[in-house]
Amino acid sequence: MAKIIGVAYPIPKKFIDRFFKEGKNVFVKPATVWKQLKPGMKFVFYQSHEDTGFVGEAKIKRIVLSKDPMQFFETFGDRLFLTKEELKEYIKSQDRWKSPGSREKVKKKLWIAIELEDIKKYDKPIKPKRFIPVSGQYLKE
Repeated sequence: MAKIIGVAYPIPKKFIDRFFKEGKNVFVKPATVWKQLKPGMKFVFYQSHEDTGFVGEAKIKRIVLSKDPMQFFETFGDRLFLTKEELKEYIKSQDRWKSPGSREKVKKKLWIAIELEDIKKYDKPIKPKRFIPVSGQYLKE
């Protein structure tokens, strides 16, 4: 079985330069494709929406999970790549995936914050061999 060496997550083009030019180094999203991740593994930036492709990489420094993603601001401050307002909108947008009419108490989903280091931008986007889903994708040797 191929060894997992990291992960690729899609990030809309309008947010990508926050990692390369604005010094943001904490990625946040609902916790998907994360159970095999460990500090030291590779994080690859997949630019989505336009000019798609792998546009850079970093090393995973730390992984933090929380049921309340707004808590990440207490841990990381303004190093998150999203503003508080953008994260609130993102949280709200996740509600549309809840099953309609469900009377059961909805279990709070985990969110993940990935602190990055050694962030490098590629000279030009690299097209992946396979589609990168919204949930992300493990990178294998």
